[in-house]
Formats: sequence, C-alpha cells, structure tokens
Amino acid sequence: MDQAEMEREVPIVIRARGAQSVILTGDFTRWSKEGIRLRRKSADEWGATLTLPPGEYQYRLIVDGHWQDDPQASRRVPNPFGSENCLLRVSALRGSSSAEQD
Repeated sequence: MDQAEMEREVPIVIRARGAQSVILTGDFTRWSKEGIRLRRKSADEWGATLTLPPGEYQYRLIVDGHWQDDPQASRRVPNPFGSENCLLRVSALRGSSSAEQD
C-alpha cells in the first residue's frame, strides 16, 4: 500500500472567538506562516479538512497574525521558542476519518 492509499481526511475545527483570520501550521506544512487558511464555519468556529498519513503531528495556530495554541488541544510538547506545540494524532484505522486534536 503506498502512502496516498494510507492518507486520511482529517476534519479540523478550531474555536477562535472574535478572530478575523485563522491559519493552521505545523510540521505537515513545514511550519510555513502561510500554512492552511481555515474557513469560518460560524461566529467562533473555523475549520478545514486535512489529508495526512497516519502519525503524530505538531501544530500551532496563527490567529489574526499572532502565534497561539489551540485551546482545545489536550496534549502539547515543548518547542525551542519557550512555548508549546499542540499534537494532532491521525489514526491508522482503515475507514476512520477522525483524528484526535490532542
């Protein structure tokens, strides 16, 4: 099975009250500041669907130009800048399209 066959669609929903712009970036975007621009789903929710192979990924948000954590992330790891990166775990289960925003 090649990597494309193993990739999963991963829905991401972020709560960012009052935000005008939310960008998701992490090791899956090589930490690009352009990252993945999320779309407004409601007044306080933003989302996108990522396509990623199973594994664990570090990420952060850029909300209105400012780096910040995902307030919903329950697992984090220290980063070299004195703050923390959030963790996203993509399941290897066939047919599963969910991910844990740890």
